[in-house]
Amino acid sequence: MAEHNDSGRLAEQLAADWLVSKGYELKETNYRHGYAEIDLILEHRGLLVFVEVKFRSGTGFGYAEEFVDSVKKKLIVKAADQYIFESDWKKDIRFDIVGVYKDREGTVRFRHFEDAFY
Repeated sequence: MAEHNDSGRLAEQLAADWLVSKGYELKETNYRHGYAEIDLILEHRGLLVFVEVKFRSGTGFGYAEEFVDSVKKKLIVKAADQYIFESDWKKDIRFDIVGVYKDREGTVRFRHFEDAFY
């Protein structure tokens, strides 16, 4: 597996652990439907939360949330629709982005954008 894939998977695990520590309940990781993938699906305060995780080893090329384009958003929404159908979810939903940043010293930080898109 390529190094960037390893970094991405690690970032997803770190983000999941971080969100669970904030009271989220992890339902699913790497949910796939067709060409679409949702990194994390969690439940929090009665909401089903679909999370796109982006890893950056610095901000020189921009912040994580800037790398979720309209095509990616449409694919996530399409996969979320399928998940909602399969799980028979009847309550509200939300789409979030979690940026995972690692600085030169190796410190990992998170930026959570709730209700980032729909």
